[in-house]
Order: sequence, then structure tokens, then C-alpha cells
Amino acid sequence: MASARGPAYLLTLGRWRRGLGIATQSRALAALVPGVSQVDNKSDFLGKRSHRRHPGILQLSHVRLPQVLVDAAQLLLLESSMPNMEKQVQALTNYLWSRHLPVEPEDLQRRAVHLEKKFLENADSCQMEKLCGEVLHALRRTTYHWQELSYSEGLSLVYMAARLDGGFAAVSRAFHEIQARLPEFQPQTLMDFGSGTGSVTWAAHSTWGQSLREYMCVDSSAAMLELAEKLLKGGSGSGMPYVPGVFFRQFLPVSPKVQFDVVVSAFSLSELPSKANRTDVVQTLWRKTGHFLGKEKSPLDPRPGFVFAPNKKPKEEKFSMVILARGSPEEANRWPRITQPVLKRPRHVHCHLCCPDGHMQHAVITARRHGRDLYRCARVSSWGDRLPVITPSELPPSPAQDPPES
Repeated sequence: MASARGPAYLLTLGRWRRGLGIATQSRALAALVPGVSQVDNKSDFLGKRSHRRHPGILQLSHVRLPQVLVDAAQLLLLESSMPNMEKQVQALTNYLWSRHLPVEPEDLQRRAVHLEKKFLENADSCQMEKLCGEVLHALRRTTYHWQELSYSEGLSLVYMAARLDGGFAAVSRAFHEIQARLPEFQPQTLMDFGSGTGSVTWAAHSTWGQSLREYMCVDSSAAMLELAEKLLKGGSGSGMPYVPGVFFRQFLPVSPKVQFDVVVSAFSLSELPSKANRTDVVQTLWRKTGHFLGKEKSPLDPRPGFVFAPNKKPKEEKFSMVILARGSPEEANRWPRITQPVLKRPRHVHCHLCCPDGHMQHAVITARRHGRDLYRCARVSSWGDRLPVITPSELPPSPAQDPPES
């Protein structure tokens, strides 16, 4: 297995959580992009394309599962003898959506101390002996009880029906960003940690099928690996796989010399039992990744996928992603990312931005203060897009700037 050539990426995805990384929408905290800010036209797109197609647009149209994958999944569901499949799918979907990270020991200790102090305030000498029991009871009642998910053959099928489309849509959106920003990047090898049903392999094949020669799927569940292999073979255990060069393993490659152009962990890190485990795994995956380093993180926009069963109504998939690349951060096009739905109002637009320096900003953009081009670009942008704007930190110091609007 050869080392990666050219840029190499480590990609992690997770389910979007309400309230995480979201700036307040209070108008009192809204800030104006200074009047000197302007559209970044280094790529010379103004006048050559409409504002709706500015280079920061990263939206995807409706993502559809490959028909051969749909057929294989439907065949496996028809052949299964599991009762009440739709109810089980809904139950698992709700469980995964409400699932939290396991509580760390130091957090548990901190809660216990807080509860102990709370009870001591109202305790007299007769109640002191009951204090320990009350604290333990309160901890059990208020602490999330995390349990490891063990995927059997049946649960793997339910997971496939519940998450195959959403996982494929989320990973497709992440790969689309890499392809849009670096169209010359042609990876040859890919590793998927926590591969599950193999949706990463299918999405990677749809994006870079002409260049990828090797896919390494790693999952601790033998039932999941078997299911992913059946999906590649049209729903059966025999036959030729639709995507060639796919290998399945229950453990990560031991050799530190083995590297891959793209390393992915999609919805898997949250299934590890502790922060220390997650840190160790990320460091291990990073060692498996090749050359360039850049960092990008955002609560990303919901992207529609299509349910293959029991109906084909479009649905939204909300997720967040981090893409790490070895090397030095590119200086060009370090544009802020839109981290919430754009609020369009008469003659102004509210954009919540994650700026290149890591700070969050609630920007109110108007045509009068910021120019028609920036205003139009902001108005047609969506959650997850990048706003092509020169931020104040990238401009030479100015002795005078327009005062903020009241």
C-alpha cells in the first residue's frame, strides 16, 4: 500500500446538535461588516457569472443514492424476516438523534460536588446520614446513561434503513466541498473508520471513482462489514462488487507507514466511550493521513437526501464536519463561512459568520454600506456557504470607518 501523493485529508462528520456553536440572534449583538469591507474578486467572477453562482456557493441539489445501491438495500430488506421494520427504523432514528456523548468522570465528580453542596444548604443533623443516598439518587436521575451500541445482523439492517441515505448525503456534501475547492485533487486511496454500511465508499466512488483505486473499510462490527459487502455485491454474498478495490477490516492497520490520501470518520467518534478514546483515535487517524494541513470546521447546512424505503419524499440531513489537510493554510479565499440560515429582510441581510481567525460574527449587510455585489452575494447564499468578502483583518488599516447602524 503506497503512501499518499499530493494533498491528503482527514474528514470527520457528526450529527448537528441544537445550540452548539450557534451565535445569538439578538439584534443588540449584531455587528456590521465595516464599510471598507468588499467582495473578494480575486477569482474575477464579477461580471462573468451571476451572483447566484459566486465561488463561495457550495450547495448541492438533492442527493440521490445510486440506483444500484437502492436496489441492493431493498432486496436485503425484502429478504429479511424482521417484524415492524418501519417502527424499528423510527425508534432507532429517534434514539440516535437524542444520543449524547458519555459523561466524563471529572464531569460526574463536579456534578456530585454541586449536588452535595445544594443538599447541605437545606440539611440538618438528622438528614446528614441520608445525604450520600440523595446525591447518588440525584446523579442517576440527572445524568445521561450512555451505552455502547452493539450492531447485530438485525440491528445493522435497521441502521441501514434508517441512516444509509442520510450518511450518503452528508459525506457527499463534504466530498463536494473538497472537489469544488481543489478540483485538481485526485485521491487514489481512502480509509473509512467506522465504515458501517459503506456509505462513504459509495459517496467517494461517486466523487472520485476515476482515480480511487483502494478503499479500506474499518468497523468493529462483523455484521456491519458483511452487510456493507453485500450492498456492494447487489444484495447477495456472491458476485462482483459494484465498486472494485474495497477491503474490509475490523481493526486499523498497525503499520505507521501505511497512509491514505483521504481518511474519513463519519458519525463514529461519538460512539467511543470517552474523550481520551476519541483523542487517541483522531491522532491515530491523523498519522494515517498524508501531506497538507488546513483546518475547517462549521455547523453545516442541512442537505437533502432521498429515502429509499418506505417512500421517496425528500428529507434534510443536519450535520457538522471538520476537514483537516496537511501543509500550510492557503492564503487565497480564506472567506468566512455562514453558520446559520441567512435571514433575508427588506434592504438588509443577517449573516452569522465563522471568520478565518475563528471568531463568530453576526453581520448585517446592506447594499448602501457594503456595495451591491456583496449584498447580492449574501442574499443568495445559504447555510454552509462561504461569503466571498475581504474581512477587516485582511485590509490595510484605515483612519476612518463608517459608524455602525443603530
